[in-house]
Amino acid sequence: MLMKIYCASFVNKLTQIGVGLFLILGINYPLSAQSNFPSKPLRLVVPFPPGGSADILARVIGQKLGDILEQTVLVDNKAGASGAIATDFVAKSNADGYTLIFATASTQVINPAFSKVPFDPVQDFTPVGMIGLSPLGLVVNPDVPGSGVQDLLTWLRANPGKVNMASFGNMTVSHLAGELFMLNTNTRMLHVPYKGAPAAMTDLVAGRVSVYFDALTNAIQTSKAGRARLIAVTGAQRNISILNVPTVAEQGVPGFEVTTWYGILGPARMPADAVAKLNAAINKSLIDNEVREKLAIMGVDSMPASPDALGSVVRRDLTKWTKLAQEAKIKAE
Repeated sequence: MLMKIYCASFVNKLTQIGVGLFLILGINYPLSAQSNFPSKPLRLVVPFPPGGSADILARVIGQKLGDILEQTVLVDNKAGASGAIATDFVAKSNADGYTLIFATASTQVINPAFSKVPFDPVQDFTPVGMIGLSPLGLVVNPDVPGSGVQDLLTWLRANPGKVNMASFGNMTVSHLAGELFMLNTNTRMLHVPYKGAPAAMTDLVAGRVSVYFDALTNAIQTSKAGRARLIAVTGAQRNISILNVPTVAEQGVPGFEVTTWYGILGPARMPADAVAKLNAAINKSLIDNEVREKLAIMGVDSMPASPDALGSVVRRDLTKWTKLAQEAKIKAE
């Protein structure tokens, strides 16, 4: 469970991970000797254009990793094909530890679950380290009756297919959170995709749509301004910045969890010592107060974790979104 990752004692142990632990866990990495790794600059490939949240996060982490490893970490933006261009590039790169992907849930598991991609999101990669995760916020127009998820469900069931649900784009995590919510609660809403979060929130506030799964930072700001109501968060546990807002699961939808996560992976069969050194450096960067604060500003909870933990998240979410694609009959346009 991801909950275990947050345990302080567990986090402290992660920074001391060595090759032996990876072998105990049964992860089959080549044992080529790289005692001087890294001996040259590393490339951290970002599957989005410069300026976006993933790019900003990658540069924050890349700079701190460079300081810890005493090597330059070059951020390389390779946008296109919903992240598939960059992800495939890394999958086919030399597995020496010098070329890595700054992966997101959307590029590593959501896109492959709904679209044909030229790589295997599990078999073609070596998990290196988790960066963090951010839940979404379930927000509703102030005119929606009731105050929580159960009230919303009562209203939706009384108006099947008549309530508009916004998302910040077709096949985005915002859209899929809504689809998963409808599937898990046996409700129906009309999906209205927008070209970005600002347009979706504008129409929610105006009452043209009634329900919206938005990035948590945006949801909090709009709710505090009184323009919308934040009734739930989509994580496995409450968010530290708004502990008074319960999760969707707490409010009668057991097992519901949708998070946007960020992690670093490399090509398959990276050397174990390179994985160990990179993972230790990532975890060390994530307990740095300045880094944690920068991530928190962007609504991301830093999450030091082992490579095996990241691999489990990738496999779990790929299974979850593939199941949704099949059961809800969703296909990428």
